[in-house]
Amino acid sequence: MAHPKSRISKQRKRKRRTHKKATIPQIAICKVTGESHLYHRAYWSEGSMYYKGKKVIEGDVYED
Repeated sequence: MAHPKSRISKQRKRKRRTHKKATIPQIAICKVTGESHLYHRAYWSEGSMYYKGKKVIEGDVYED
């Protein structure tokens, strides 16, 4: 059975493939807040964090 002269490891192969990415990041606009953000990323709006249109972290409310 034939064998290659040098085996390329999985790690080395995957490092090479990481550079093949989209050049322009895709931007989505939230239907709830109207804020623009990157796809699959949480974002801050008016002191609260949102993800997929749902409030994940409540903003700090100061009462005087």
